[in-house]
Amino acid sequence: MTRRALPALALGLSFVAMPLTLAAAPGATAAPSMTTSAAAQGHPTAPPEIVALRDIDPTIVHEIRYATNHNFVGERIDDYRAPLCLLTRPAAEALSRAQDRLRPQGLTLKVYDCYRPQGAVDHFVRWAENLDDEQMKSEFYPRVEKSRLFEDGYIAAKSGHSRASTVDLTIQPIGARPGPTPHSPHPGGSCFGPLADRVPDASLDMGTAFDCFDVLSHTANPAITGAARAHRDLLVNVLGAEGFTNLPEEWWHFTHKPELFPTTFFDFPVSRASLAKH
Repeated sequence: MTRRALPALALGLSFVAMPLTLAAAPGATAAPSMTTSAAAQGHPTAPPEIVALRDIDPTIVHEIRYATNHNFVGERIDDYRAPLCLLTRPAAEALSRAQDRLRPQGLTLKVYDCYRPQGAVDHFVRWAENLDDEQMKSEFYPRVEKSRLFEDGYIAAKSGHSRASTVDLTIQPIGARPGPTPHSPHPGGSCFGPLADRVPDASLDMGTAFDCFDVLSHTANPAITGAARAHRDLLVNVLGAEGFTNLPEEWWHFTHKPELFPTTFFDFPVSRASLAKH
């Protein structure tokens, strides 16, 4: 879901296009140039401040949805070449500290999305403009007309994820196993239906599934009560203690502050090759 894709131009931010090298927007930290080997392959690379979360904390579970076809588009998203979570080092280290808070409770963090290339955001925009493609509507946005996705703020041309300090995540029991990843829209229920009717992903009940285009996904929605409310509060409190701020419209969306690249929208692929300079 991309309500987190904020209208950057209205905020005075700028997009950094990087066909061969990374460049920072005015006032942002300049991104280093590529390594020779990566440049020879035409592969833009990340600045050294961006790392793979697995290299910082291999205990955090990864379920990178946009590297699969189980997402609101219904296909693998452009520039997700590997199921990796890439983040700025301070954000990754803060997640590891949050993981340390959860482990004694028999719980673990699970990340759905981290750094998101601008090319992936562009893929979302193209999908949203194609009003005929509604194959995933019944699961991800059953109560929202696709023609309103831009107007309602679910899709936008820029995303804070492209600055590499934002993560979408949840909590699940350590050792929990998700069900099989569906290869077509889920036949029963929707993202806000009863937990038993949603696509299983082994996480704690948060009241809705990840990327549910619905007001029930708003973190403080009073309709979310009981265990789901307690789980949301746990996620907010554990991450808030480590410097993460929640986006009120999405219980799963958190940004580590201060951001290292507050005005830079990167466009290197999600892959190990993007870390070639490290």
